[in-house]
Amino acid sequence: MNKIVSILKPTGMTSHDVVSRVRRILNIKKVGHTGTLDPDAAGVLPICLNKATKVSELILNKEKSYICELTLGAATDTYDSSGVITFEGDTSKITKEDIYKAFETQRGEIDQYPPIYSALKVNGQKMYDLARKGKADTVELKPRKVKIEKIEILNINKNKILFLVKCSKGTYVRSICQDIGNYLKCGGHMSFLLRTSSGKFNLENSITLEELEKYYNDNTLDKYLYDIDYVLDNFKKVKLIESALKYYKNGGIIDSRRFTTDNLSKADEYVRVYCNDEFIGTGKLLKNNNTTSLKSDKIFIE
Repeated sequence: MNKIVSILKPTGMTSHDVVSRVRRILNIKKVGHTGTLDPDAAGVLPICLNKATKVSELILNKEKSYICELTLGAATDTYDSSGVITFEGDTSKITKEDIYKAFETQRGEIDQYPPIYSALKVNGQKMYDLARKGKADTVELKPRKVKIEKIEILNINKNKILFLVKCSKGTYVRSICQDIGNYLKCGGHMSFLLRTSSGKFNLENSITLEELEKYYNDNTLDKYLYDIDYVLDNFKKVKLIESALKYYKNGGIIDSRRFTTDNLSKADEYVRVYCNDEFIGTGKLLKNNNTTSLKSDKIFIE
């Protein structure tokens, strides 16, 4: 079962908890998620099974979408409602125009500081572990470039703002809430988060853990399992001739006479590789002057 299944993670579970539960339900040892979703958050969490774990990093790099609720008037140490309040401010004089102006600061490519309570590592230790040990002051937070593709306010109800955001890998929606609260000088924190999509996976093609168990026991799980190449549609397709298969499996360099391709551009580096119409892995293109050769990257056949 070298497949991908998208789970609707409930609140109150870590991403690791979901992986452990999937492992027990399907009786599979090699299971991995594709990007941490906070325990207080719910939503789409693609899970890779067996050899599909080789592409987990590729799914992790995909764009993600969320619906979030920002509560103004209080900042917390975790940037969400699970944390300790560190600052409280007056929201009575903040107008809708002020709020829209604040949201404009979170659009496009921005420098974002991650929360100290995050899984990012400093000298091999997760930042939230250091924070829980009272060593938060020893951590120097550094900004990271992230891209906010889309941010749209859906509703404003007093100090509660519901918004949609589509963003790049590495974006912390909690930090967006923190930064908007800082901009408005009243404090703010994330009070609700739902991930609505991760790459090609969304709320419509995801299932709950309870459904996973039911469908597995009923032998009807197949329609919710996705092939590995389903998530690689941004890679061009390469077809190997059968005599080149052995070279590919052994990591050899294959010249262009032994494969056919889609219309490649200069920017293409990785491709999906097929032989006899079967997906067999990914390959890296090696370009030298006017010639292109192929080397195997991730192999999914024996």
